[in-house]
Amino acid sequence: MIQLSSAGKRYGHKLLFEDADWLITPESRIGLVGANGTGKSTVMKILGGLETLDYGSISRTRGISAGYLPQDGLTLSGRSIFAECMSVFDDLHAMEKEMESLAHNMSEFDHLSQEYAAVADRYQKLEHEFRARDGYTLEAEVGKVLTGLGFRRDDWTRQTEEFSGGWQMRIALAKLLLQKPNLLLLDEPTNHLDLEARNWLEDYLGNYPYAFVLISHDRYFLDVTVDRIVEIWNKRLHSYVGNYDQYLAAKTQRKEQLESAYKTQRDRIEQLEVFINRFRYTATKAKQVQSRIKELEKIERIQIPEEEKTVHFSFPQPKPSGRIVAEFASVAKSYGKPGPTEHPVFSGVNFLIERGERIALVGVNGAGKSTLIKLLAGAEPLTSGEYKLGHEVHPDYFAQDQYKELDPDARILDDLGELSPSSTQTQLRSLLGCFLFSGDDVFKRIGVLSGGERNRYALLKMLLHPANFLLLDEPTNHLDMRAKDVLLEALEKYTGTVVFVSHDRYFIDKLATRIFEIGDGKVELYPGNYEDYLWRKQGGAAAQQAAMQNELVGELAATRAPANRNAAPAPAAPAETSPHAASAPTNGDAPNPESPDSKARRLNPIKRQHLQHRLREVEEEITRMEAAITLCETQLQSFVSSEETQRQTQELATRKSDLQDLMAEWEELSSSLA
Repeated sequence: MIQLSSAGKRYGHKLLFEDADWLITPESRIGLVGANGTGKSTVMKILGGLETLDYGSISRTRGISAGYLPQDGLTLSGRSIFAECMSVFDDLHAMEKEMESLAHNMSEFDHLSQEYAAVADRYQKLEHEFRARDGYTLEAEVGKVLTGLGFRRDDWTRQTEEFSGGWQMRIALAKLLLQKPNLLLLDEPTNHLDLEARNWLEDYLGNYPYAFVLISHDRYFLDVTVDRIVEIWNKRLHSYVGNYDQYLAAKTQRKEQLESAYKTQRDRIEQLEVFINRFRYTATKAKQVQSRIKELEKIERIQIPEEEKTVHFSFPQPKPSGRIVAEFASVAKSYGKPGPTEHPVFSGVNFLIERGERIALVGVNGAGKSTLIKLLAGAEPLTSGEYKLGHEVHPDYFAQDQYKELDPDARILDDLGELSPSSTQTQLRSLLGCFLFSGDDVFKRIGVLSGGERNRYALLKMLLHPANFLLLDEPTNHLDMRAKDVLLEALEKYTGTVVFVSHDRYFIDKLATRIFEIGDGKVELYPGNYEDYLWRKQGGAAAQQAAMQNELVGELAATRAPANRNAAPAPAAPAETSPHAASAPTNGDAPNPESPDSKARRLNPIKRQHLQHRLREVEEEITRMEAAITLCETQLQSFVSSEETQRQTQELATRKSDLQDLMAEWEELSSSLA
């Protein structure tokens, strides 16, 4: 579909890549990766026809359509969101109008005339193409895409200029997905998407009928969407089959093979050089020396490129807090004055946060994730309820616009050096490099940095003097994979408590120990990371519980089976008769109802056998009930939600009550048989 041959590109004196050969087929699903500044976005623009090559050639299949989504910078105005998205189907709208005109003409022409036949033929062709391109379902398709990307239905009629830059990029992405070009080129499409929108986009790309190439710093997103990785490394394009995890493994293997080949080649070169130097002036060895000189000249030397250094920085650890870090009791938050204009965010929120927990807040945009973090930070007041901080707890809050707190006149390196005087300039520059400040960038004044750059720097400053309760609102924004790895490593080793919002699935899975889901005015608590949270949301916990119960019943049935096979079948219970009739004396003497002999006579053999059989059943039910109680107590140790805990507690109380009744019946039966 598209082929690069010996392609190369320069920017001034800087060579981005050269000798690049790359074939993109109609079924390609490719992730483009590489360090910042290697030329990923440039390659995307070349594929989209927005830039040209300096060397080599690019060939395209006739009729190919490529759609390119940049990282940012797109703005739309003048139409509602829905109308803007429908505008991508202008050719279909024109076709629909022509069909309406043809239908009107057909109603006026004689059905037997040549004019009618010509119009009908044209109408049939148009209608066939219109139907094949799903012209009758355009509005439904637009609605599906807008909903998937996080737009509420009441947003559809709002003007595009009412939305911020991130939402503008979502509109641009929606238009591109609706166009369905033969080659979809997405440069960091997940930058402006929350987790729910990312999950939807993953599914959409999984069913996309054509080729796509995407750049992303989200490892999980790459893992589930692409089947080939192309890396720009050492000014070359290197292709790997598989997703991102498979690429990492293959790259390590390729590097080991390259190093092994390099060592083998160096050994051979040394052998040749030793032989040549030893026998260069020996007449009898002249022919052999010349042969080895020619072999040495023909060897194409293997080069081992320098790898980017992996930075491991020891961040200072905070002073420990008490076991209970924060507690919410019946907390509610709403905006606006009480009444029709009041906008409730959530209410009746109860939870405890303990020392060392790493809690991820998830939910759709606008659900209240940032609001909850601001409440924990004390940046906003509660509407009602109580919030308590634990003993020796010192919170520190990283907002999405944290850069506003920085000194615009300070130079980056000087400002960081004042904060960490014990660190050398080499250490500070290495750390700044991880957060994408390299070369002369470290001498820039903070005021000239972009919003994203200042946020990255603000995050770095926080990590250099962490409090023991970190509240991080989207710290992974504007970070590449290398910077995310440094941040992740720092937070994994951090001994304090973290509450954070992130839209990076890999980051949440690696870091979170608990998930707080915010939505519909509630905060639901889930143990584990994001993968555990999804598993529980999709019914995995209920399925596991049912499987455990079935397994328990099966084990009890297996242990009961041998006894049942040997036991005689229980006889039918005798007809109920009056106690006096059952114990009527045959000799006319009035029996003493309290004597043991009298009781033995009243308990006939058939009744005794019936009681013995019932006693065995009760013993088996007691065993089963005790096992069920143990299972309930085990499940209560894993918190799912307040409603589930309440249900499990009621179930446990019911089972314990049933066990008491069974024990009472067992005692009565045992006493009767005794």
